[in-house]
Amino acid sequence: MSSVEPGSKSKSDEEWQAILSREQFRILRTKGTEAPGTGKYDKFSQEGIYTCAACDTPLYKSTTKFNSGCGWPAFFDALPGAVTRHEDTTLGMTRTEIICTACGGHLGHVFKGEGFPTPTDERHCVNSVSLKFTDEQKSDESQSK
Repeated sequence: MSSVEPGSKSKSDEEWQAILSREQFRILRTKGTEAPGTGKYDKFSQEGIYTCAACDTPLYKSTTKFNSGCGWPAFFDALPGAVTRHEDTTLGMTRTEIICTACGGHLGHVFKGEGFPTPTDERHCVNSVSLKFTDEQKSDESQSK
């Protein structure tokens, strides 16, 4: 999978409101957060690809997902170029926000050095609402047509 061009799938707020649910708009466009333990992908474990719920850009492979116990889906790495990092100083602390490179949709935050047994020692803590899942078999079938 190739990297995406930054901002290549950007739209106006009015366009996003027309295609996203109210909750997707709140999280993806206004940097909201879903309540911990409520997202459909937190304990989800099928093999496939997680894409941006707003623009369908592939973001994560299921092979990088792990159970961190944090209440949100956790990944140790994104697909090359799919996710952009920004410093976030809201809530009186400094964190690293992650967004979809293609559309700028808010995904969540990255935390480093927590000691999880992953190759990167990073936890991409991602809102389920920001993601869609594509089964690997369905993905393979559509690419071979």
